[in-house]
Amino acid sequence: MDTLRMRVGHEWRMGTGSFDSVDPYTGETWARVAEASRADVDDAVSAARAAFDGGEWRRMTGRDRGRLMRRLAEEIDASADDLALAETRDNGKLLREMQGQIRALPAWYEYYAGLCDKIDGRVVDTGRPDYFGFVTREPVGVVAAVIPWNSPLLLLTWKLAPALAAGCTVVVKPSEQAPVSILRFAELFDRAGFPPGVFNTVSGLNREVGEWLVSHPKVDHVSFTGSEATGAAVARAASSHLAGVTLELGGKSANVVFPDADLEAAANGLIAGIFAAAGQTCIAGSRGLVHKDVYAEVVARVAERAATIKMGDPKHPDTEMGPICFRGQLDKIRGYVDGARADGAEVIGGGDRGMGGLFFEPTIVTNVTNDAAVCQDEIFGPVLGVLPFSDEQEAVDVANASRYGLAAGIWTADIRRAFRMTRALRVGTVWVNAYRTVNYAMPFGGVKSSGFGRENGLEGMSAYLVEKAVWIETTGATRDPFVLG
Repeated sequence: MDTLRMRVGHEWRMGTGSFDSVDPYTGETWARVAEASRADVDDAVSAARAAFDGGEWRRMTGRDRGRLMRRLAEEIDASADDLALAETRDNGKLLREMQGQIRALPAWYEYYAGLCDKIDGRVVDTGRPDYFGFVTREPVGVVAAVIPWNSPLLLLTWKLAPALAAGCTVVVKPSEQAPVSILRFAELFDRAGFPPGVFNTVSGLNREVGEWLVSHPKVDHVSFTGSEATGAAVARAASSHLAGVTLELGGKSANVVFPDADLEAAANGLIAGIFAAAGQTCIAGSRGLVHKDVYAEVVARVAERAATIKMGDPKHPDTEMGPICFRGQLDKIRGYVDGARADGAEVIGGGDRGMGGLFFEPTIVTNVTNDAAVCQDEIFGPVLGVLPFSDEQEAVDVANASRYGLAAGIWTADIRRAFRMTRALRVGTVWVNAYRTVNYAMPFGGVKSSGFGRENGLEGMSAYLVEKAVWIETTGATRDPFVLG
């Protein structure tokens, strides 16, 4: 059984003890993870602060930072299979999906490594002949990153790669449900040659570990991915010392099917949107909006395919859906489906197919309205609510009638409609005739209760850089000290 320590500066620590990481497929403890104390959190932030304020990292050129990030990319590539297996054993997601995610990560670090030496500023016309003015962009400082359990290393990378490129230092707190891959990932920083304090980890079953971190007065920016309620608490804690915040929160994304769409492709897109990863993803297309003329056919196609989804060992290459990550999440999913059924909805599928454990069958809910809980709340499980619509405007109105605004999918052969819809939908990402695709160069984030700020792309670096205005008086003359110059 593995025992995972925290990386604090140049040390590897056990903290106050350990807690168990349980494989959701087998139900067995497979690793023990260090439990941080408040002193450990303080030390981790102090190590990051020291590395940022006066350490070797602070003195590095952008080119040298980029060189280290490329070495880290090489180490990730060499360790991809082990890291992927750790994530599957922690959260129950398919090994082949985790392998795909981890093998894609080097490209993120290589992309941002290429930006390290391209952080430039601009000369400004000050409007005064006796002043020269310019603007520089500098790293914001110490970043606290709080990571969820569904795709730990991918979602960490969305924060870490741009933060490192900007010249920040980082303290990460992984989810107590899936901490192992991030703690193993920390080992790669020594191999890649990063100075101590640039990347630190604090882990814990006690939720106070995260609270201590995000409220720490020496943290300059907090980047959080998780639920809406926890995100609001993180923002409040960060505001206690006026730290900046990036929040990537929940979603209740609409996957909209028009009658001119390729219905086979659309049905496959609905399946991918909600049943991939057992629906445990913020971008899940958990609301299917289908035009009334093709509603029955599309629901039948999705139900037929959902009934054949192979559930089982997530490490097996033929498995299509693994277990839910932990018991509390399974109970939450079941509660929403039971509630919909009690309210008169038609429920197709649902349950555990007699498999026991933490499995939950792909579920389709029809005969509901958009104000039903299954169509408004983020369930974070394999539950698709399907609603009919009559025309384009109704589709827009229903899709936007949500407190969330993370993503949406549009299925149509009409390019003009596609452009109209992308403009009308109040979300951060729109896929047209596709769903659930990401890339390091494309910004990602939401509006409304799905959070604020962007990750990935050039936009992803903005949270980790601050502008500094510099005025240089060029004549040596004095002026009236009591008049604004």
